Formats: sequence, C-alpha cells, structure tokens
Amino acid sequence: MKQWLDYIPLVLFFAVFKLKGIFPATEVLIASSVCLYAWLWFSESRLEKRHHIVLAMTLVFGGMTLYFHDVTFLKWKASIIDWCIAAAFLSTHIIPGELAIQRMLGQAVQLPVPVWKRLNVAWAVFFASLGSVSLYVAFHMDTNTWVNFKVFGTFGLTFLFAVLQMLYISRHIVPEDQQLPSEHHLPSNERESKD
Repeated sequence: MKQWLDYIPLVLFFAVFKLKGIFPATEVLIASSVCLYAWLWFSESRLEKRHHIVLAMTLVFGGMTLYFHDVTFLKWKASIIDWCIAAAFLSTHIIPGELAIQRMLGQAVQLPVPVWKRLNVAWAVFFASLGSVSLYVAFHMDTNTWVNFKVFGTFGLTFLFAVLQMLYISRHIVPEDQQLPSEHHLPSNERESKD
C-alpha cells in the first residue's frame, strides 16, 4: 500500500497540468513531493533510498524547469530516476548482502537464490528500459502525450510487470516444509536455549 503513495504527487501534477499547464503543474509536483516525503519522514522516522532520490531529482529538475522556464529539465528527471533505480538493483549483485528485490519481498516469500537473482536483474532491466522509453516519448512527442504516458503508461507498464513477476514467483515459492526455520518458528525450548 505504501508504495502507491508515491503516485500522489504525479496524480496532482497531471490534474494541474490539464487545468493550468506545465509550469503550475511543476510547482504542485515539487510542493506535493516535499509534503509527502516530510509526512513519511515524521510518521516513520526514515525515508527509503528511492524516496531520497525521487525528492532530490524533483527539487533539482523541477526547480531548473521553473527557473529557466524550460520543460526539458523535467522531462529528463523521470528517465534519470528510472536509471538510478536500475543501477541500485544491479549494484546489489556486487555489494555483499541481500539483493534489492530480496530486501523488498524476502519477508513475504522464500525463493531459491537463482530465482532472486533473475528477479533482481529483471527489475533492473525493466527500469532501464522504462527510462529509455520515457525519454523517447519526452523528446519525440508533444508534452501532452508525454504527461499522459508518464501518468498512465508508466503506471500501466509497472503494474503489468509486477503481475508478471508475481506469476513467476508463484512457480518458485519454497514450500513451508522446506523453508529454513526462523526464530519465531522454533519450538519454545530451542528459543530459550538461544537466549
């Protein structure tokens, strides 16, 4: 549920764009992003790395769009964020520890390591491709088409990819009787002996 909150500034941006144009919409995008992430910070005492990236890019590229009165900067923002997310997924193949997708879904399902690796690469490729498609739409089509794609196309493609991922995961979930026991599944006498 929480990840859908990220779409609030985008929906507000879309609504104001349709009513008043790109520059008022950019102002609303910046203001609503600051409010959303400030609320998340105060309610959870932390922000995820992707929130830091999105907020920083929104402030920088949105601010440049308003300052120079040039939508080109805002059009670059979406692709750069997607590419940063792709790089973050790929970097966890190099940095020791859990893969990015495993940190996101590991509490919900247990999967074999090769499956986690394939999923992680798939998300990296998805975001890299999404960034490239977004950039193509931004600079080969009009601003109205780009905004429509940013709101509906990006959401639709992400939702479709997530559904396909869940179908793939469902084929590889480790059955409960084969899962490694976590501490809260241990018998009480074993938990006590660990303390």
